[in-house]
Amino acid sequence: MRSDEQLLTAWRAGERRAGEQLFERYYEPVARFFFNKTEAGPELIQQTFLACVEAVPRFRGEGSFRSFLFAIAYRQLCRHYRDRKGDRIDLEEVSVAAMDPSPSQVLVEGEELKLLLAGLRRIPVDCQVVLELLYWEQLTTVEMAAALEIPEGTVKSRLRRGRALLREAIETLARTPDLATSTLMGIDTWAGALRAQAGLPADPREE
Repeated sequence: MRSDEQLLTAWRAGERRAGEQLFERYYEPVARFFFNKTEAGPELIQQTFLACVEAVPRFRGEGSFRSFLFAIAYRQLCRHYRDRKGDRIDLEEVSVAAMDPSPSQVLVEGEELKLLLAGLRRIPVDCQVVLELLYWEQLTTVEMAAALEIPEGTVKSRLRRGRALLREAIETLARTPDLATSTLMGIDTWAGALRAQAGLPADPREE
């Protein structure tokens, strides 16, 4: 199987199938990026890949392809929120739940996973983003810094703040202390469960 870099090189050289393989490889990660943050996920997924097609000729290989792609996804998310709520919205302070109080429509099984997703929606968007990139996609702090266009130290501070706020949110939302504890102690397990069962939108090319 060809690496991202090999596929990207072939795509830029004119091999269309290489670009399609990259998109197939990253469709679900991009879908996961949006699904717990907005109901406009399918539209934003499409916009992300269209923007990627336009941006690839300007990509000089700084960082990994997945950092490059998540950078595009993050910009699409920020544009979506600011189009809805105004340019002055502060994603370091406002949460998804504050902007959209309706519960997430994602279909998942398990009390801990549902509680984890609800807790993530209660913390500031920028903290939610770094935690989900860490837990769901296992990006390094270097990759997250490239994707979010911030210093690596800022990523680390957002991770620390996000973990503390997530703990508070989960402890507040949990129906019992034991449920809060099992959720917080098993985040890596629930991240794996999410990748396996989340009700992500289908890739339209497969319909």
